[in-house]
Amino acid sequence: MRARLLAVPLLALAGLLAWGEFVNAQASRRELGPGVAAPRSEAVVVLGFGNRRRRANLVNRYRVRAGIRSLDARVPDRVLVLCGGAVESFLPEADIMAAYARERGHRGRMLLERASTTTWENIVDVIPLIEHAEAIKIVSDPVHAEKGRLYLRMLRPDLAARLVRGRDYRFGELVLLKPVAAVAGLVGLRRARRGDV
Repeated sequence: MRARLLAVPLLALAGLLAWGEFVNAQASRRELGPGVAAPRSEAVVVLGFGNRRRRANLVNRYRVRAGIRSLDARVPDRVLVLCGGAVESFLPEADIMAAYARERGHRGRMLLERASTTTWENIVDVIPLIEHAEAIKIVSDPVHAEKGRLYLRMLRPDLAARLVRGRDYRFGELVLLKPVAAVAGLVGLRRARRGDV
């Protein structure tokens, strides 16, 4: 009897975690363009997350790692674009993420967008930094990244046609946070599709 009682919450937890994986995996494949077969330039845009301290928090560390691994070594001209103003700290999220990227050993080119305070502003402000790129990857939690791609499609369909998949989804990575990120992301995505920016 005790084993059966224990099985119910364990099954519920397993179902929730599986749902989080599914939602994030699907989101990582949506709102993409046809892409270019062999791009000569790419921009990997990393969307920031509120950060209260000088050191990157768990979410921003994950996003930066995903951004770095999304850079394609075969593309000769590539840049990591880090987004976010000083929302929860006196330091812009972009600067906090840049420091973490260097700490992780990233020595490639970086551009910082330091003014935005929302995802909509992230995309508006980053457009001049990515217009040159033949391939564009928007990286974040997968559902949040989908929202960023949707915003780019609303603002600049010509640039949205260059959107390709980043490497922000990995099975089992941050598995406990994925259901939370999925719920928050789906709510934000629904608002974005209604035009609430």
